[in-house]
Formats: sequence, structure tokens, C-alpha cells
Amino acid sequence: MANSNSIDMDPDVALRLFEEGATLVLLGVPQGTELGIDCKSWQVGPRFKGVKMIPPGLHFLHYSSVNSPSCGGEIGPKTGLFLTLKPKDILLANWDSKEEDLDFSASQNEEEVSRIRATLQDLDPHLGPYPYEVMRKWVSLTDRLSEELANNLQPLSGRICAFSDVIPELQLRHTKDRAEQPRNDTACQSMKEGLNRLPRMKQREGTELRFSVIPEKKYPAGATPAEITQCSLDLSYALETVLEKNHELQPLNLLGELQFAFVCFLIGNVYEGFEHWKSLLALLCRSEEAMRKRKELYLGLIAVLYHQLGEIPPDFFVDIVSQSNFLTSTLQDFFQFSSGAGIDGTLRKRAEKFKAHLTKKFRWNFDADLDDCAPVVVELPEGVTVD
Repeated sequence: MANSNSIDMDPDVALRLFEEGATLVLLGVPQGTELGIDCKSWQVGPRFKGVKMIPPGLHFLHYSSVNSPSCGGEIGPKTGLFLTLKPKDILLANWDSKEEDLDFSASQNEEEVSRIRATLQDLDPHLGPYPYEVMRKWVSLTDRLSEELANNLQPLSGRICAFSDVIPELQLRHTKDRAEQPRNDTACQSMKEGLNRLPRMKQREGTELRFSVIPEKKYPAGATPAEITQCSLDLSYALETVLEKNHELQPLNLLGELQFAFVCFLIGNVYEGFEHWKSLLALLCRSEEAMRKRKELYLGLIAVLYHQLGEIPPDFFVDIVSQSNFLTSTLQDFFQFSSGAGIDGTLRKRAEKFKAHLTKKFRWNFDADLDDCAPVVVELPEGVTVD
């Protein structure tokens, strides 16, 4: 593993970490594979057999397979999984060259794990140490994410993939089925026709991230036009619906879901994670009534965002966020609501400090005039008309 000996660590501390830390024994990983844990990754060398001295707790293992140099040496899409490790744990995996993935089934073989434990000292020269220089960063990005929540959010397959594993909605196993589909042996007359000819795809069952579903209708059934307008300006009803359906017993777990989505995108390269992070953030920042009722949720949100925005690469905002000004406009709503009537004093002051921090760090202007005159487009329930 490249640069695995770059950590300057006290020998006594290193010995304690070696004895108490967990170990990932990863056998047969091809040379050149990009592999990492939490916020650090490396290119696997010829002697690599795993990672040692891993602190107990939740971790994100991620890797990208690579073609042999004779086949171009291209790096494949990233695969990741959340793991919870206990002190002295040994997790054993073998590389499956056919699936280009790690197979952890050997960890269920107690005899094999005991054999590895007995020879751990011999394996030591082949194990790269956990990158303790980024541990503080990792903890700050996942302090609200529990083992249970991570397990509930990650796919049933146990793998978080940068590219979705999709299959056709219609399998078309029989000639008759295929004959009923649009023909592809003539030129398309329009873009619409071309798109209609493409097979409809869906994610393979078990590979979907299991995020909370944010309701499309942000208002209750039977709402009047005035109530619909209010629920479009203040998303508290939709937020409470999400909390009730997904995190009723532990509302602060919504912050853990926000962290999970962020890690999936920032480290796992999963764009769906970024889209869900945006949706949750908009829901939280535009819920004025909830801000008055849920002080702890919003104090936690400020802390989560402080660390997340501190770790995003500088060009991230230029390439993705600032093109639509999503983040600045969303936070502008948040700061406006947090300074309103009925907001807890501690939350108000914390929000003011956070606003000053972002203004200084990113030079964002949150005090620009809000376009109060812009019309709010709302969807009326079927059968409701406005005279």
C-alpha cells in the first residue's frame, strides 16, 4: 500500500493500537486496485494483505477494481460498504476476480479466522496502518450515524455502488414479447421517437439505497388552497411526515441520514447521495414551524453542515452547487427563518455565527434582497378551483 509508513506514531501507542485495534485481512486484492477506508485511499501494492490498527466503530471501506495494464489499466467504478468493528475484531475477505468484489464469507468461518489471528504477527508487514491523520475528520462526518441506521439505509445487497446496477423492466425472454416492442432497424424521425425505442430500465432488486421518501405533495389531504400555499412556503408538514414515517422514535437520526447521504456522495461517488442530501437539506432549511419546535434538531444540523461544508473540495461549489445557487438560496432561507419570531435564543445565536463563518470562508452573500414578489406556484388537489 503506497505511503503506508508515512505516519509518525509513538511506538507504545502503535503497539496498543495493534493489540486493541481491529484488522481487515483482504487477500488477493489485485495490484493497482484503488482501496481506502473512511477518508483516505491508496493504490494497492504487491505485498498488500489488509489494514491494521483500525479504531472500533463505524467505517466505510471502498475500492475500485482495475484492468490489467495489457487491457488498458482503466479503473472501474467505486464500490463501498459500511462496517462496524469492535476492539480486536478480525474481518477476513478474499477477492473474487469474477465479480471484481470482496467476498467476506470467510469471516463466518471461525476456524479460518482463528488461524489468521494466530498468525497476525507474520501478516503484520503486509498490513497498512489505519490512517489516523484523518480519523478526526471521519468522526466529524459520521458522529450522528449509528450502526443500525447505516445498516437500514445501505442496500440489502450490502454494497453501495457508484453506478447503479440496472436491468430492463421487461425481460423479453420470448420472441413474441420482442416482436411487440418498437423496431430498431429504421431511422428515428425525432428525438422523442428515439427515446421511446430505448428499453425502460430499473435498478436490480436489493441494490437500491434505502433513503427516506420525501413526499411529492407537501400538504395534507383535503387542504384548502390557502393551506397548500402555506405548506409550499413552510415545509414543516412534509418534514414532520418524513420524521413520523422514518425516524419517529429518534428524530435526530435524520441528521445521521444526512451524513450517510453525504458520505455516499463525497467518498463513494454516488450521485444519488448528493441528490438526497440536497432534498433533505432543502426540507430542513425551509421548515419554519419545525425550527421553532425542534431546537435540538437544528442545533445538530448546524454542526453537521459546519463539518460537511468544511470538507468539500473548493471546486465542488463551482462545478455543481453554484450553477443553480442551490446551497446559497437554501441557506438564505434557513438564516431568514432562524432569525424570526419564536426561535430559541441559543439556536438564533448559533445560526448567526454559522452565517458569519460561511460568509467569511466562501464569501457568500446571504443578505441579498429576497425576491419577495416572485409568484409561488402550488398544485391544487383534483377538483379544487380558485374563483
